[in-house]
Amino acid sequence: MEELITKDIKINPIIVTNDEMVLFEQRMRFVREELMDNPYIEETIRVLPVGGFRSAIGSIWNAVVDDLRNKILFRSIKLFNKEMNPKREIKKYEDFQDNVTDEMLLEGAYKIGVIGWEAHKILKQAKDTRHIFDGHPRSSNPGGIKALSMIEDCIKYMLSQEYPPQIIDIDEYIDIMGTDKFYKNEYSVSDAICDLPDVYKNELANRLFSSYINEQCSTVLRSNIEFVSPILWKVLPKPVVLQICRRVDTEVQNGNGVSSDYAFSFISKVGAKKYLSTSAKKYLLSPIIEQLLANHDTFQVANECVDVLYQYAGFIPREMLSDYITGLTLTYVGHIGGSAQYSRTDFYADGAALKIPDMFEKFDDESVDVLVSIIKSNKILSNRIRNNVKLRRLRNLGEICYKHISSNFVNIHFIEALLDEKREKEFFEMLK
Repeated sequence: MEELITKDIKINPIIVTNDEMVLFEQRMRFVREELMDNPYIEETIRVLPVGGFRSAIGSIWNAVVDDLRNKILFRSIKLFNKEMNPKREIKKYEDFQDNVTDEMLLEGAYKIGVIGWEAHKILKQAKDTRHIFDGHPRSSNPGGIKALSMIEDCIKYMLSQEYPPQIIDIDEYIDIMGTDKFYKNEYSVSDAICDLPDVYKNELANRLFSSYINEQCSTVLRSNIEFVSPILWKVLPKPVVLQICRRVDTEVQNGNGVSSDYAFSFISKVGAKKYLSTSAKKYLLSPIIEQLLANHDTFQVANECVDVLYQYAGFIPREMLSDYITGLTLTYVGHIGGSAQYSRTDFYADGAALKIPDMFEKFDDESVDVLVSIIKSNKILSNRIRNNVKLRRLRNLGEICYKHISSNFVNIHFIEALLDEKREKEFFEMLK
């Protein structure tokens, strides 16, 4: 039998001081309790006292990879597959092994909300550290400071962090919204959708919009969409808000009045009217403004028109301002008349008159300048304000405007003359 030939191997032991071990032990205490019996954590703890810093770096990174995989499976493996498109669909833990690199794992975890932006950046550095010192045996020996720094980062950004909330399955969620089983609770809805990654928020918002404008949408689903959408809208990225508002233009161009009406209703429910395009606003508001102009003395019609316009006060396209302000002003001022049913002679649309002052609160210099032109040129209004009762009603609107115009407003003297009863003669002279 051949004799076993052995060589003396000279090993230079790395001395780890008590102070250094205290630092390592302090960091390891922040690892989540359920991970303390993880083999990779145990290995890290085992090799540190003998200076196995290279091995510790490899083991702590393996613990991070293990934790990332489990958290991705819990969060939403469906979304991970959708975002990263691995060469083979990931269904269980073992599928990560040969199909997902550490780089993909970090990127996917960030995209689906397992880790945040800062953690994503720091853990990429930790991955590179592991690659250098544990993946290449000819690299220099990492010292205790390098090992401590990496261990601290891995624990702070991953191994100390609890599992993220699970992501709802959008298909299932919308199916439930179409039934009476859906729980209309603001906290529950917020908890389900506000933590969604942007890609899911985008998909959910667009699908809710599509369902809402569909003529076949049930009243139950439409009602639930009206409850959920405003909550979702608060956390939507602005590009998604703009993209959905542009879909209103598409519905208008398609010529389907029913779906167009529902599209405008959806935008109104979520409070995104200011993002509508000028063409969309014209489509919706032009007929209403024209109707108000033609019926400012027909109080029921005027009330209905102002109810709609009230929702868009402050968002009226510039080219529609003149007709818009004319209709509001004539409606608010009203007319003098007689009635066999009522003893009053001062008539105006009561419901509209309550809302019009609030609509004037949205005026800027340009809007007030348009009002001045209307007062000077509109014969109906000019004749009506010769009556003191009607002049006082116009002054009410002037008072609101005066609070909002700038100090260098070009027609400020006209507004001041309107508001000053002692300058009434001067005011009417300006109308000539």
